Amino acid sequence: MFDHPDYDAHEKVLMVEDAATGLKAIIAVHSTALGAAAGGCRLWAYDSGVSALGDALRLSRGMSYKNAMANLPMGGGKAVILGPVPADRREAVLEAFGRAVDSLDGQYITAEDVGVSVADMKIVARTTGYVSGLDAAVGKSGGDPSPFTARGVRVGIEAAVKSKLGRSDLAGLKVAVQGLGHVGSYLCEELYTLGARLVVADINAERVTEMRDRFGAESVSVKDILLQAVDVVAPCALGGAISEDVAKHLQATIVAGAANNQLLTPQAGVILGERGILYAPDYVINAGGIIMVAGEISGHNDEAHIQAQVDAIGPRLADIFAKAKSTNVITNVVADSMARDKIAAAKAKGKVTEAA
Repeated sequence: MFDHPDYDAHEKVLMVEDAATGLKAIIAVHSTALGAAAGGCRLWAYDSGVSALGDALRLSRGMSYKNAMANLPMGGGKAVILGPVPADRREAVLEAFGRAVDSLDGQYITAEDVGVSVADMKIVARTTGYVSGLDAAVGKSGGDPSPFTARGVRVGIEAAVKSKLGRSDLAGLKVAVQGLGHVGSYLCEELYTLGARLVVADINAERVTEMRDRFGAESVSVKDILLQAVDVVAPCALGGAISEDVAKHLQATIVAGAANNQLLTPQAGVILGERGILYAPDYVINAGGIIMVAGEISGHNDEAHIQAQVDAIGPRLADIFAKAKSTNVITNVVADSMARDKIAAAKAKGKVTEAA
């Protein structure tokens, strides 16, 4: 693991196997410099344990950067459960996962992610208190974080459009949305409400039909969605959507979506920059969900307050875009540098406090 290309001085990586339930999972704690490591749990049918490890390492580092850039008092962590999990064993597997989370004694706080629901988190909560993403009271945030993630992505798209196209509205702009899960569907609604024209794709034909019926979206194949002649491409499926080849052939002028780890390789980001395509760093634009989760964890979860924090994603991205332009450095490198500086400063402050 220490030689894995995605290993980044992670503080702790827990490999979990529970023979009684069949649970196989990985919990990666990247950093607790800013607070307990927070990040969702993903249930996915990985092609190998090595792939699952890479996903956990990348996603947990991304959560450290995401939480730092959102100015949240939390570090970064992530969990992955290796699927598939048979329906008749799902509860037992999730309870076992909760016990694994609990064994870390608060170093990691979990929540839902791809393949995991609010109902699943309620099962996890049977065996650990270190869980978020549960149902909320009236007027409070909580439960499914997807609407907040989508809101943040929409705000981020508005910031990118203003920076790149000089426009303060989305009316008539064409946006290609890849992936119509919870976040992608909510994003389509946000964009449609503001007058954007939608092009959509998903492996689930029913979701595509729903977006066509509700929002008049144009549908294309999953393999063609990223290469459409649109203003904005919004990757909202799994990571790695922007390969070097895709970056070379994109027709959009902006890449701004909800997926984590959108750039398959660092070179893909370089190619976007060389072609003048504005990239909204994924862990900055998609922070709405973790902002909601942070409010739930801290108890400061008044919905209006959380929405205001999510809306701050726009100005934050505008600052990154401006710094990238003034320094001639691509946006993802600018954001990475800013996030690492915040984490390093927290570590240094912690060491001074311990010494005192």
